[in-house]
Amino acid sequence: MSRSQAPAAPAGNRTRKDRTRKQRSADPSAARPRTDGPPRTASPHRGGPAERFVRWVRQGGVTTILFGLPMVLCFAYFSWWPIVQSVQLSFQQTNLVDPATWVGLDNFRHVLDDPLLWKAVKNTALFAVLALVIGFPIPLFLAVLISELRRGGTLFRILAYLPVAIPPVVSVLLWKVFYDPDAGLFNQLLAHVGLGPYPWLQSTDTAMLSIVLEATWAGFGSTVIIYLAALGSVPTELYEAAEIDAAGIWRRVWHITLPSLRGVVLIMLLLQIIGTLQIFTEPFVMTDGGPEDSTLTILMLIYNYAFQNGDFGAATALSVMLALVLGVLSAIYLRATRSWSN
Repeated sequence: MSRSQAPAAPAGNRTRKDRTRKQRSADPSAARPRTDGPPRTASPHRGGPAERFVRWVRQGGVTTILFGLPMVLCFAYFSWWPIVQSVQLSFQQTNLVDPATWVGLDNFRHVLDDPLLWKAVKNTALFAVLALVIGFPIPLFLAVLISELRRGGTLFRILAYLPVAIPPVVSVLLWKVFYDPDAGLFNQLLAHVGLGPYPWLQSTDTAMLSIVLEATWAGFGSTVIIYLAALGSVPTELYEAAEIDAAGIWRRVWHITLPSLRGVVLIMLLLQIIGTLQIFTEPFVMTDGGPEDSTLTILMLIYNYAFQNGDFGAATALSVMLALVLGVLSAIYLRATRSWSN
């Protein structure tokens, strides 16, 4: 509707507009915007501290604090307080029965002078490297493969997650039976092709690798599920456009899938690094650190300090040092990959 076709305003409205226009022409200051005096819009920070406190109380600030206080107290008691107690314990000599004695940095010196520490550090680093080389690409590869399946995707998801449903100790004992040099499953299978038998867990050359294979099998299922969930958020239009351009599966994976999963992959890599540096159950149940301390890890050394030697001060001192190292590694990793994850 054009302006000339617009309905005419009522006579009463035209009279009020004409009266207002005359008042503004008679008083020029009324037509100018006000530049002096307080702003017309009330500021949320107006008033003194007492007035702001009263306004905060009226807006439910006390109720919010009372609602969240039990959760904060529980979290502080069960999470932060043990950390504080552990740091305090690392400077004491105690067996948790007799009164503790303050020894300063003696626990840290004792741990650093222990030759088993550097052997445990070397074994833990070896386990971390092998687990990253073998165990990190496999879940990503399986997730991409399952997502590309036209049929049977649900079945393969269940099969991939099935090892996670088995309790860790049960799966470790199961693989220990498989590794048996005389009647183990692996040696029996290899015997059909004329290989073996191999002392999987009894040799210093193969013990750590055998543990890495079991840990990879036991943990890759949950990682596959996380990657599959992340793959579900990738826009399907990208794959459709790639198929129209006759892009093969590897080009779609390289140019679409991996860039879309970059943030998730970096987080999973950090979690795997932290997890591999805290390996305990597999070497403890399978080899108890042997043979010849070739599978002794840092957490096993902490266990030996605490529950074999009764030196809880040294155990907590090594725990504090491990926590500091993991914190520094995490900070460096997040700092180095900040631009990649965006």
